[in-house]
Amino acid sequence: MSMLEKYQTAIINFIWSPILAWGLGALFLADHPALWIGFIMLMVTPCTDWYLLFTAMAKGNTALSTTILPVNLMLQMVLLPVYLYIFAGAIQPVPLSIIGQSMIVVLVLPFALAHLTRYALRKKAHLLNDRLIPFFTNAQMIFLSLAIMAMFASQGNRLLDNLEVIYILILPMVLFFFINFILAQVMGRHMQFSYEDTASLSLTIIARNSPVALAIAVTAFPDEPLIALALVIGPLIELPVLMLVSQILLLVRKTHVGRA
Repeated sequence: MSMLEKYQTAIINFIWSPILAWGLGALFLADHPALWIGFIMLMVTPCTDWYLLFTAMAKGNTALSTTILPVNLMLQMVLLPVYLYIFAGAIQPVPLSIIGQSMIVVLVLPFALAHLTRYALRKKAHLLNDRLIPFFTNAQMIFLSLAIMAMFASQGNRLLDNLEVIYILILPMVLFFFINFILAQVMGRHMQFSYEDTASLSLTIIARNSPVALAIAVTAFPDEPLIALALVIGPLIELPVLMLVSQILLLVRKTHVGRA
């Protein structure tokens, strides 16, 4: 069942969600091309970090969610340039060379450095496994908080000067999260997933990778501040939604337990 869900998650995240994001953008953001691009960038980059926290809060299958993380990371590294070229390029020209450079700086280089670090410490496995990995695992909430603070600090003035952007983006974003949540529940029932696996599916197809998308946007579109602003606003809407979804899932869990 877990392998089947991993396939389902990949299909939803990398085929269905980009199409849904494009459609919602066409409906609500056609008059705001920069926000449309930012919206697409956010919605085609599934989360690789904080969805684990909300999965744990919802008492979902955290182990399964963790195995999905590298799939999300690798596929978005490969497919994000394709999505930008196809979807964002249909809104305004996006040079592939700029997209490629942004991906290398933001994703490929840190990924390569992580593997080099592991290779360099191969003879000190105790240091890596007993100290470094547990430290970064336990400190992920701190690093996520710092990432969010950095996002708002970098674009805070623009956000205060363009508060109306929140009202423009809130409806398509909430609809995206709502549609994917309903889709996860329907698929979970149809495929007869356990509550834990369905909760994992729900949160892995809702949570988005705002920090990575923002870093790429700032690098690839330095003259389009509204693209970056859309990605800063994303967590303002996404995090309360994830909190709400985790609580709804807990209510669903109580219903399941009561029936059992």
